[in-house]
Amino acid sequence: MPNIKREDLPKRSVKLTIEIPVDEMRVFLEAAAEEISTHSKIDGFRPGHANYEAVKNSVGEMKIMEAAIEPAVRKTFVEAVMNEKLETAGSPEINVEKMAPGNAFVYTATIPLMPDVEKLGDFSKLSVKKGSSEVKEDEIDKALTDLQKMQTVEVRAAGTDVATKDHKAVIDMSMTKDKVAVEGGEAKGYHVYLSEPNYIPGFAEELIGLKENDTKTFTLKFPKEHYQKHLANGDVEFTVNMKELYQLQPPELNDEFATKLGKKDLAELKEALKTNIKEENEHEEERRLEREMLDAVVKESRFTDIPDLLVNDEVNKMTHELEHHVEEQGMPFDQYLKSIGKTLAQLKMDFTVQALQRIKVMLVLRTIGREKNVVVDAKELDIELDRLAGQHEDKEAKDRIYSPMYREYMEGVMRNKKVIAMLKEAMAK
Repeated sequence: MPNIKREDLPKRSVKLTIEIPVDEMRVFLEAAAEEISTHSKIDGFRPGHANYEAVKNSVGEMKIMEAAIEPAVRKTFVEAVMNEKLETAGSPEINVEKMAPGNAFVYTATIPLMPDVEKLGDFSKLSVKKGSSEVKEDEIDKALTDLQKMQTVEVRAAGTDVATKDHKAVIDMSMTKDKVAVEGGEAKGYHVYLSEPNYIPGFAEELIGLKENDTKTFTLKFPKEHYQKHLANGDVEFTVNMKELYQLQPPELNDEFATKLGKKDLAELKEALKTNIKEENEHEEERRLEREMLDAVVKESRFTDIPDLLVNDEVNKMTHELEHHVEEQGMPFDQYLKSIGKTLAQLKMDFTVQALQRIKVMLVLRTIGREKNVVVDAKELDIELDRLAGQHEDKEAKDRIYSPMYREYMEGVMRNKKVIAMLKEAMAK
């Protein structure tokens, strides 16, 4: 068992100084040396069969120690947390304090502890108004228009044609402000649908009347809320050259159009769109209700100090979620940051308030679940895991779903859903 020294820090954090004696560290060093020998050529030995001294002479003892750190910390950290009976939250901050051959290995772990809800808001006295999920006629019209746009044929206009709202323009463009070129303000082959509003008000209207190869210079005011603060609400000069012009030929919204989309007639297509939109509205209404209910309970609750490490951990999690989403859309994350005019540090700063709220929501759900004895029995958890595993064919994905860690995660998700259902029954009016 390692030697542990505990120091309680402000804002519900603990610093553990953990010392692994030489004889205990030896086990990790030998395992690291064996692992190194399987991937390194050690003269006179087959892969994985070199002894400790041979590996040490080949790669150096410090390299063995560096390889031993991760497994040594992982095992002894868990033992230390259990020994101290700590209810941790978030990831620890690990720092190596002493690492030298023939000496005890010493590291510190600064750990955020799970905050408490000092006073839970009485959700039985709170209410959130239910909204409507009914489909409006203009929602169906918009969906039809979107489908119509997807089926629109673009035909190259004659060179003498002038741009109207029924055209798509392909332009080269440059922007200047106070006679200085705007960074990122030059574009080649930029597509503009002249019937649709541009993010710069009045931009599409300035292109109407131009023919191919025409050049025009004009000044427009950028929106007040534009992300580039030095351009927001300022006058910018545009120079555009009309490279290509396309006549847009949308199909008629009739029974023939619906048939091409696999429906009997236009009436059946509208009914299918109505059903889909209603489902989307219901899902959105569920999400809105959930947000408002939890925000209301959080507002009426009081919490102990929330550790900075836990907030940082949540901010990093939110950043990784956003990065994954952006890259799924095909945009490199650094390009996305440039497009919104923020550094990674600024983005993380913006996430801080939301991260605090997410932590408080988690604490509220956890506390209500405990107080109301909300449980997920093994059978219903097994059914859900089987359902998820059934969506995958590869063994690795199935093994991950049936792992103890994922099982624990899904148990928490299902318990939270039960708590939210309880809140909805009590609060949604």
